[in-house]
Amino acid sequence: MTIDPDAVEIDFAGQEITWRQIADTVAGIEQALATMPLAPEARIGVMLRNRPAHIAAIIAIVATDRCLVTLNPMMPDAKLAEDIALLALPAVIGDVEDIARAGVADALRTASAAVIAIDGVSGTVDVRRAAPAPGVALSSAPGVAIEMLTSGTTGTPKRVPLTRAAFDASFASFARYERNRDHADAPRLRSGIVMVVNPLTHIGGIYGCIGALLAGRRIALLERFRVTEWVDAVRRHRPKIAPAVPSALRMILDADVPRDDLASLSALMCGTAPLDPAVVDMFLARYDLPVLANYGATEFAGAVAGWNLDDFRRCWRAKYGSVGRVHADIGARIVDPDSGAERVPGEEGLLEIRGDQLANGGAWLRTTDRAVMDHDRFLWIRGRADNAIVRGGFKIHPDDVVQALHQHPAVREAAVVGIPDERLGAVPAAAIILRSGVTATEHELVSHLRARLLPYQVPTRFLFVDDLPRTPSMKPSAMGLRALFVA
Repeated sequence: MTIDPDAVEIDFAGQEITWRQIADTVAGIEQALATMPLAPEARIGVMLRNRPAHIAAIIAIVATDRCLVTLNPMMPDAKLAEDIALLALPAVIGDVEDIARAGVADALRTASAAVIAIDGVSGTVDVRRAAPAPGVALSSAPGVAIEMLTSGTTGTPKRVPLTRAAFDASFASFARYERNRDHADAPRLRSGIVMVVNPLTHIGGIYGCIGALLAGRRIALLERFRVTEWVDAVRRHRPKIAPAVPSALRMILDADVPRDDLASLSALMCGTAPLDPAVVDMFLARYDLPVLANYGATEFAGAVAGWNLDDFRRCWRAKYGSVGRVHADIGARIVDPDSGAERVPGEEGLLEIRGDQLANGGAWLRTTDRAVMDHDRFLWIRGRADNAIVRGGFKIHPDDVVQALHQHPAVREAAVVGIPDERLGAVPAAAIILRSGVTATEHELVSHLRARLLPYQVPTRFLFVDDLPRTPSMKPSAMGLRALFVA
């Protein structure tokens, strides 16, 4: 912030925010926290929105060895209030509008937390309650940088402690994606811009934000993904790389965005959810743009595998559908889900990983992902093992059904979930978003699936929707999907 205080660091909806403005907000938050009787490495809650002052809040907490506890303001009042009550935080920072929400204000008052209100755009800082209750003030998390909510794709979100050591290892590993950057360089402002589209409450959003700050690059901050706003940011800033989750990629294709609007891009980055390789092919055919997938999770403090541009150009056809190569500093193996015996390259099983960016003491961490890895350490994710539907004794993996649905030319996006059935225990149900201007009937989809799946894998119910229930990271929400069918 002291290299060039008047340099622009954040573009937010066309408004330019300088390093000086960010520094002023950081100083205001730090000053407020310094006057409070907090324990060292105190746990500070932040109701994070994709707004400039919230990036300042991240800096103010993480850079002072405190622990940032993410709170999701997109939750309904009752759920957010419940989260605040359970966490027993000594201090909470939130946007003025979120602090004022009746249910949230009551929860903060009951929790006896100190409260700091910030204006998400102007960056003004207002201390609403200067001190937490004495017992609450002792809440701390030594060595933890962020307590982050998982996305809650298959169930209730849980909070994962991510250590500073894990983040250091993760960012060092991420360097493989950047060309011509010496990470031993003295701090300096760099050219180029990083688009931050994922919510800051999600690992993809906060990771991209912190990575840009560490690199000294400008940030184009989008409050949420909309095709028109995403395209406008690409046109105005002309980045070489732009992020988009799989559902966003489908929306861009469906909107038939003109090729010239994406002329600055040399690639797209994609994570957070399984990516259909057919979507990659469509971007190559329409825009001549590689889509570089990566694979990670909140628990991993970022990605542990991914494509870089050189690998993609050499290997995409040979490694078709892979999420990329496992990072060199990550141990990975595929094991039998029952015996734990290691599978040979090319055989499917459960993925286990280990590495410095995982806070598990160097032990193998078993994921719930069905995966295949080859001799070159390229990784294929086949779907989750923990969301299997057992239909009359037969196991159905929803991801296999979704993949088949996505092969239908009328389907833009699909999601499949198990719903209760008195006779069979559970049956698959599918929610479908059709492409613009295209129609399809349930009978057509059933015929399409019967040609590609076993009979028991074909959903018993179909629902055509304008959009799917989603988590903050735009993944389909299993809980929300079930509610559509059992309401």
